[in-house]
Amino acid sequence: MALLEVSGLEVAYGRVNALRGVDLRVEEGQIVTVLGANGAGKSTLLRAILGAVPPKAGGIAFAGRDVTREPPHARIGGGLVLVPEGRRILISLSVEENLLLGAHMRADTQKVRTEMDAIYDRFPNLAERRHMLASCLSGGEQQMLAIGRAMLAKPRLMMLDEPSLGLSPLFVSKLFDLIRELNRDGLSVLLVEQNTGKALACAHHATVLELGRVVMAGDPATLAADPRLQEAYLGEGSHAQAQHA
Repeated sequence: MALLEVSGLEVAYGRVNALRGVDLRVEEGQIVTVLGANGAGKSTLLRAILGAVPPKAGGIAFAGRDVTREPPHARIGGGLVLVPEGRRILISLSVEENLLLGAHMRADTQKVRTEMDAIYDRFPNLAERRHMLASCLSGGEQQMLAIGRAMLAKPRLMMLDEPSLGLSPLFVSKLFDLIRELNRDGLSVLLVEQNTGKALACAHHATVLELGRVVMAGDPATLAADPRLQEAYLGEGSHAQAQHA
């Protein structure tokens, strides 16, 4: 049984169909990446899986139960967590206060503290700045904070929406090392990412969206060798220009 199964998902904004019959599976322990140009429906797909936008048709099953009509907080409580595009860090709060937002639905206070200490061990830069405002962090450090916050929600599946956007090459490499490390620790990952090469290199399965439809899906190495994908996403200059974190 898949950890996440999306079947025939359709989402519309007014008369505009953002998703058109999308099927997607994430098996336990997998990294699955979703690729596509701007406007392909990638972020809408993640938001629909979380329950932030209602489906027009289709279904979503997570951890063996139908969550199609569940509110976002119920899905998050069940272990389905989204790290949104742009990180959504509250810069007026401290680093530690931002982290604690990830645990706001949990009552096991002592375990939260233990897990927070583990996050500080994993991200020493955050530990050094734990009592400082999050506005003092670089873009890369804010992304690590957003992932740390998501980890405190005890995810079974972490969805990442364009996590490398705006990061320096050094932080992009650190980010993908972290994704692999979290996956080795048992976390399943659904990754929407504009850095096609790195996304395919770390994924177990890949899906390509165009205008809300799945146009390619399968083994990442096979897709990476496909001339259509190479021309559209892997050619020189196809990646968004990285900015320094």
